[in-house]
Amino acid sequence: MADLLDQERRLLFARFDNDDAWRLGSLLVELARERDLPVTVDVRRGEQQLFHYALPGTSADNDAWIERKIRVVRRYGHASYLVGQQFRDQGTSFEAASRLDPDRYAAHGGAFPVLVRGVGPVGTVTVSGLPQLEDHRLVVLAVERFLAEVA
Repeated sequence: MADLLDQERRLLFARFDNDDAWRLGSLLVELARERDLPVTVDVRRGEQQLFHYALPGTSADNDAWIERKIRVVRRYGHASYLVGQQFRDQGTSFEAASRLDPDRYAAHGGAFPVLVRGVGPVGTVTVSGLPQLEDHRLVVLAVERFLAEVA
């Protein structure tokens, strides 16, 4: 848990606009292509979808997973993997203990809040298509690289 919380503390954007969403989404697609990963990538600011791309090997099911993961980030203000891990650390599961409709919410890895320094969460960056920890790690890697490039 400490590592997951640390990721959110250090992965802060100075700002986040439409061009940033495009560059971050494109970086994620590039990373996925380099690794031949069948993922769908989604980047949003608020409710607005600014970037969406599905690589070969994905389906509309990935879009549904993205929506469910994003709802968790919006409700809890934390990465979807972190939220799921909090429940696992308590000896239960998100599905069993959250009392939220599992058809609408999924605390599975892959959705990460776009956090702007001094502002807080302004959007989400999400990947779907891999096992949940791998989805989470891919998003974190992309955000780290993006922030290193704009620094």
